[in-house]
Amino acid sequence: MPSRHAVPGAAIPAHRPAREAAEAALVEHYPALVRLAYLVLPPALGRHRRVLAAHALVQNSLAETAGRPKDGTPRAGASLPGQRSGERPAHAWLRATVVRAALRPPRRFPPPFPFPLPLVLGLRLFPRAGGTDELALDRALAEAAPATRAALALRTLEGLPADAAARLLASAGVTDPAAALRAAERIGAASGTDVETLLHSAEFDPCTVHTRPTDLLRRRRHTRLAALAGALLLVTTGVAVTAGVRAGTEAEPAGSRAVPDRTADPAALVRTPADRWADTSRVDLTAWPARGAGTRDTALLRRALEAWARGAGDGVRLTAAPDTPVSPPAEPPRLLFAGPVDGAAVVLLHDGRRLARYAEPRDGRGPVALDLARADDSDVTTGAAVALTRTAGRARYLLAPWIAEAAVRDLGAPGTAARPLDVTPDGVTGPVPYGVLSDPGRAPGACAGATALQLRSSTRIVEDHAFLLADLGELVPAHLTWTPPPGADVPARAPREATGARGLAAWARSACSLAPLHGAGIRSVNRWEYAEQPLPERAGRALWVCSRVETWEGSGRASVSFEAPGGPAPRPVADLRDTAACGRFGQHVLAGAYWTAPSGTRYLLAAGSRRLTGVTAGGAVTATARGPFLAARAAAEGPARLTGRLPGGSALPGFDVLPGPTAPQRFAAHQGSADRRGPTGHEGSTGRRGPAALLGPAALP
Repeated sequence: MPSRHAVPGAAIPAHRPAREAAEAALVEHYPALVRLAYLVLPPALGRHRRVLAAHALVQNSLAETAGRPKDGTPRAGASLPGQRSGERPAHAWLRATVVRAALRPPRRFPPPFPFPLPLVLGLRLFPRAGGTDELALDRALAEAAPATRAALALRTLEGLPADAAARLLASAGVTDPAAALRAAERIGAASGTDVETLLHSAEFDPCTVHTRPTDLLRRRRHTRLAALAGALLLVTTGVAVTAGVRAGTEAEPAGSRAVPDRTADPAALVRTPADRWADTSRVDLTAWPARGAGTRDTALLRRALEAWARGAGDGVRLTAAPDTPVSPPAEPPRLLFAGPVDGAAVVLLHDGRRLARYAEPRDGRGPVALDLARADDSDVTTGAAVALTRTAGRARYLLAPWIAEAAVRDLGAPGTAARPLDVTPDGVTGPVPYGVLSDPGRAPGACAGATALQLRSSTRIVEDHAFLLADLGELVPAHLTWTPPPGADVPARAPREATGARGLAAWARSACSLAPLHGAGIRSVNRWEYAEQPLPERAGRALWVCSRVETWEGSGRASVSFEAPGGPAPRPVADLRDTAACGRFGQHVLAGAYWTAPSGTRYLLAAGSRRLTGVTAGGAVTATARGPFLAARAAAEGPARLTGRLPGGSALPGFDVLPGPTAPQRFAAHQGSADRRGPTGHEGSTGRRGPAALLGPAALP
């Protein structure tokens, strides 16, 4: 964590500075203090409210000096951290005051804010967008605890030493400052780029902001209604009180909820300009323009918005992907598409966090369908296609405006060329057979016709970037990537697109593993071939594969399989849920399996990721080997425990080996915690931009 600007210092007495000194320090350090408050405040506030709250907190910090002696006489009390060399006590006091206020529970910042200024009407404010590195750091901070964000800001932006930052956090009410500092260290190490540079970028600068209007189309109406509301206020007060008493004693029927006015108004829908995608640093669903023949069909749009606001019931069949809220949108959503598709009128909406697909039969027969799915982590690949309709084993997709070429590929036939896909000017594809990957009623063991979309981005945003998407029965297809086996004396390899010959051949072996993921809220799947082990008796080389599945709600799962040369389908040996294994925060893995050589001899095989310096087996088989591989004769099969050694002597618990062709193991929490004891750095990560940087995952060892 950067601390080159800081020097250790003793604690100073906690006293309120004189008003003149505080005002001078606030003016001098105002941008830094506002940035500090912005980083600590809850991201759930939204960027507009967070910007205003950050400015309000800093400006309100002067209230702490009101009524105090102008000479700043010290008062008895707790101590604050020592300052950097040459730092004035007033600045240190303001910093501590801002951190303490920003760490208060989020309920202290409801609209309107507890502080009267600044006040912004008719505009929404938000910092300038950064690149993919800044976006990744912003997501990590959003998932972190407030104390962790404060620790990172104090260490990185303010340059405080660890002990001084810990004392300041403790004085602000943080119960475990040491844990917050450790978590901040992990976020800084995982950023892949100098975290100080990222935090000083425009992405985290609430003093340099963009502005956008709010509800231009309705302001005149609201102005006229304001006078009428004032005239009726006295009359309606008594009625409101009576209704309030009744509401407290009689439950309101669920179907009688009034539809929020603004969010159900088609005129308030957000519409992105057609060419915004080619001139923005955030190439995701927010860059999609409104397309389709029904974008001006006010009646259709109103029915879609009202169905979302009401939810299930009253002729609406509602389905939601895992961990997707079904509540109405809080603000008018963005219109992505509206028009007829395969005998249905379809409307596609995006509220910044979720996708909503509304479909009503054009012949009026049957209920309307409303499907909701998380989409708050979309990017150039996971925001590249959305399923519009599915009928009789075929699907049509709406492609992102940055897709220049589209084709269909059979994952089980890597040597067969992809078939070009017809796309309308509005971005709607021709019918695509989605095969068994989206067919929950498939026959057991069947894995034929596993198709995937092969898309290529426009050169206006990135050069020569093609990628694969697999339809798993949800609104957004899953992004498929591939990490090749480790090479000798080469840096760690990052996940890459699986459109080359080797990547396609790899996914041909794993295509069947996608079918069980149907409807599970999957965002992406990476096949990491973490080890290539020479087999005993010169029987060839076996592949050890860990497939990492990322979900839209943030959790991950991993499955390890063993692939012997010339053998049957890959043999699953481990299956973990809610784990960091095989990802950027779980970069070490060790697994084993029993294997029979052509001679009939039985062996215990084990393989770990490339940084392992040794492997030990205990239980039914006792053996030790140097390096990441172990092969030992097994007189009898039985449960075996594996332990790996990492550089520096630390131990890595492996996945227990069970005898026979058993189903994949599901391991207890101790294994998941061991997965997280990986390195804090990202070996092989360069922080560069382009197709590889857009993928997100760091290099794997």
